[in-house]
Amino acid sequence: MRERVKQALLRARYAAIGAAVGAAIGGAFSRNGASTGGAIGGLVGATIADTRGTVDTLLEDARATELGSPFSDEDRGQN
Repeated sequence: MRERVKQALLRARYAAIGAAVGAAIGGAFSRNGASTGGAIGGLVGATIADTRGTVDTLLEDARATELGSPFSDEDRGQN
């Protein structure tokens, strides 16, 4: 349960940062641009948070398991 809450807060933090950056960039052009930039920035931030969580989990799994050589024994003999 704690991990789910932590992931939700991380996603919210990244979405807020993305929205702020997008609104700042869009605000340089117009008021409507600030609104659109904030919305797009929020989506991008949330996507980055989800992707980061997936990559972190993948790296943890890779570290936990003992990884062998990416080549099979047959491939080694052919080189």
